[in-house]
Amino acid sequence: MTQSTVNRQVRPGDSAIPLPAKHLQPVVIQPTRGWSALGLRELWKYRELLYFMIWRDIKVRYKQTALGAAWAIIQPFFTMVVFSLFFGRLAGIPSDGVPYPIFSYAALVPWTFFANGLALSSNSLVGSANLLSKVYFPRLIVPTATILSGIVDFVLAFIVLIGMMLVYGIVPTANVIWLPLFLLLALVTSMGAGLWLSALNVQFRDVKYIVPFLTQLWLFLTPIAYPSSMLPEPWRTLYGINPMAGVVEGFRWALLGTEMTVGPLIAVSAIAAVLLTVSGAFYFRRMEKTFADVV
Repeated sequence: MTQSTVNRQVRPGDSAIPLPAKHLQPVVIQPTRGWSALGLRELWKYRELLYFMIWRDIKVRYKQTALGAAWAIIQPFFTMVVFSLFFGRLAGIPSDGVPYPIFSYAALVPWTFFANGLALSSNSLVGSANLLSKVYFPRLIVPTATILSGIVDFVLAFIVLIGMMLVYGIVPTANVIWLPLFLLLALVTSMGAGLWLSALNVQFRDVKYIVPFLTQLWLFLTPIAYPSSMLPEPWRTLYGINPMAGVVEGFRWALLGTEMTVGPLIAVSAIAAVLLTVSGAFYFRRMEKTFADVV
């Protein structure tokens, strides 16, 4: 054997040809110092791992459950029923000229996607402790896969929304072409909050107790049970600091044709979501070097 080749373990059925040394590229793993780059190129190299982790999360989510994926529909649907009874019928909350059940359900579909992604991603690193301490891969994959796996639940709930629109005789306007961008805005918001909380949860296990309270508070700070049109300007535009406000009102505008001007609100929400995600990603990368030791 020459110096340009190295031995490798030969399994039954393998060729005994040694692997050229020039094709072996050693990877040196060193802890980062201070604020480091996000490593998006490395994340792209591990895209197959991201795919398989998404598929794993989808299969595990409803494993050994009686209703299975039906929970993706039950949760927002029955929340809509409760909101319609108490806020729509008893409290008489306005719904921008849209029947209240579909008004609230159109907001609950993207909200449920966001809330589930936030809850699962915040605990994703702690739940993958054995994997983090034994195998090297970009840690950003763990919360990212958890959030992206929720798209399946979103699609199931969205199909029910389309059915409700047909029942109420509501036809989407041409604005529906903007709907993927509002879903992307919800994804970015969930990613930003999830990166912050997942990294903090490694250091402070109190986070898992804070997340349910935070989610409930965020729910009522988002115009789901009520329209943001109840707020006068300029407070309505400033309301967009909550990125989910832009997502919810954007979904209603695109699907139900609400007449409220949502441009400034969505612009503020988009800026807030990007800032939340970028800051969360840099904080995640800064704390990444301690995950294997602390988790």
